[in-house]
Amino acid sequence: MLGVRVQRPASGKPPSRSASALRRRIVVGLLVVFALVLITFSFRTPDSGPVASAERAAAGALRPFAIAGERVAQPFRDVFGWADSLLSARSDTKRLQAENEALRQQVIQNQFAANDNDKLKALLAFRDGPRFPDDYTGLAAAVIARPTERFVQDVVVAVGSNDGVALDAPVVTADGFLGRVTRVYARSSRVTLLSDEQFAVSALDVRSGATGIVKHGRASASTLIFDRVPKKLKVSIGDTIVTAGWRSSKLASLYPKGIPIGRVTSVGQADTDLWKQVQVESFAGFDRVDAVLVLVLKDDKK
Repeated sequence: MLGVRVQRPASGKPPSRSASALRRRIVVGLLVVFALVLITFSFRTPDSGPVASAERAAAGALRPFAIAGERVAQPFRDVFGWADSLLSARSDTKRLQAENEALRQQVIQNQFAANDNDKLKALLAFRDGPRFPDDYTGLAAAVIARPTERFVQDVVVAVGSNDGVALDAPVVTADGFLGRVTRVYARSSRVTLLSDEQFAVSALDVRSGATGIVKHGRASASTLIFDRVPKKLKVSIGDTIVTAGWRSSKLASLYPKGIPIGRVTSVGQADTDLWKQVQVESFAGFDRVDAVLVLVLKDDKK
């Protein structure tokens, strides 16, 4: 028996890979063609035709499966939405806690600053000076005389001591600071303009708080110089300059705080100078003023 040879049946040749790939492509192509045919029939056949009836029947048969799938998927969607909202709520809570802590620290710093300010006021016997326009009333007056000499920067207005005008009273126009009363008569007053070479007013930059003195400039009648501004202070083109209105003990500025003077048009500085070189264009037209307001301090502020 050991010497008997057993012949095995010849195995069939396995199908080649190219033949299997070809069959799959043919099947996919037939399915695509079949789908296109169904879509074409769906669009071209009327709603009451056999194709439409078949579609409704298929939709009705598949509806229970669609409802079941929706019910199965709904809990997972709910869980995902709950987790997402929980993470968002935790993130918002951390952010609000950080903002609350920052605001608390800011309140504490403000309280410290207010306490220090009160102490300094008490030590220096500080009194806040009058402000424009709340603490003043304006006497409207026409300009009745203009300077006849080129270098004289005075005008005469039609209000005087009979109207309550006092010496050194500030004078403004609808646009800004004009000058001060330098001589008072019964029914008229002489006003020296800020463009006069002997005139100056303490001022500050509204944006940066830089302080200095505004005085006559040499370029034109409406050009002024913001002088005595330290180099370390910030002044930019376009900044608005107003009267400073300072007060220290019994000394005080002649002019209330906050009267607009002009806008910065040029800023420069040189290494050899101690101050910035700031040029200001006046809001008030010194050479075309026709009417003014003479500011008179209210009775409760005198």
